[in-house]
This record gives sequence, structure tokens and C-alpha cells, in this order.
Amino acid sequence: MIPPFACCGQSDSPESFRRRHQERKLRMLTFWREGLERQLAALDATISTLRRQMETPGDA
Repeated sequence: MIPPFACCGQSDSPESFRRRHQERKLRMLTFWREGLERQLAALDATISTLRRQMETPGDA
């Protein structure tokens, strides 16, 4: 995680620093969640395809 002193100036109030820190954290967590959702969608599609292949008799 990024150290808290990396983006704040000397004139920042504790409230504005806290707000910016929370916004940055929210963006990071949202980015992680979106990546996990993409991976989960890919897994769901793979499982669905495999089930469909197993149900369909064929020469494989």
C-alpha cells in the first residue's frame, strides 16, 4: 500500500487528508473487485462450456 505521506502537503487538514486517503483506498478496492469479477465470469463461462460438452454425446 502507498505510504500516507506520499501525496499530502504541509497545509492539508487532517479531514482532507483522511478524505483523500479514503477515496484512494476506495478506487484501489474497486479496481481489485472488478478484476476478480472478470476472473469469476471467465470461470463461470469455462464451467458452463465444460458442462455443455459433457452433456453432449460426441466424438470429442
